[in-house]
Amino acid sequence: MPSAFRDFARRLRAFCDDTRGSLTVEAAILIPALFWAFGTTFVFFDAFRQNGINQKAAFTIGDMLSRETNIITPEYLDNTRNLLEMLTGMDSADLAVRVSMIRFDADADDHDLRWSQTRGGVQPLDNSDIADWESVLPVMVDEEQIIVVETFADWSPVFDIGFGETRFASFVFTRPRFAPQLHWQDTSDP
Repeated sequence: MPSAFRDFARRLRAFCDDTRGSLTVEAAILIPALFWAFGTTFVFFDAFRQNGINQKAAFTIGDMLSRETNIITPEYLDNTRNLLEMLTGMDSADLAVRVSMIRFDADADDHDLRWSQTRGGVQPLDNSDIADWESVLPVMVDEEQIIVVETFADWSPVFDIGFGETRFASFVFTRPRFAPQLHWQDTSDP
């Protein structure tokens, strides 16, 4: 038994000391793995980058709306989506924005949707949509209103690594700063 172990150890040492090899074989094995690793790293970095940009754009739009003292019109929301497009650097067909005004009624201990408007491929909210939002909305005093801005960005990876197309959604709420609430007025209304 000891001679078999010595023989195995000698062969293992000889294998480790052998410096002959073929760079072509090693390159054929490693280069595809390196390209896959670089491509995967790039896709994940790009996904996190785009999600971060989408969130920052939502905060910017929320801050813009919180400072507004005039009536919000359809043209204002169209330009809000244009701003989202400019901030994210994405095509407008891949973007959507939803702006909602929510009031808190302390007597009923309930949130009430005042209005909700969208631009892009999403639907406006209704009261049933916000019924279970107590956990995501801040603590509010009676009759307080907040602005909820949601942005949606459809992102597709440059390389197909099994990630697939993803929709990044951001949810931002802010209190109006210079007025107690935002008012919506459709310009087609008299």
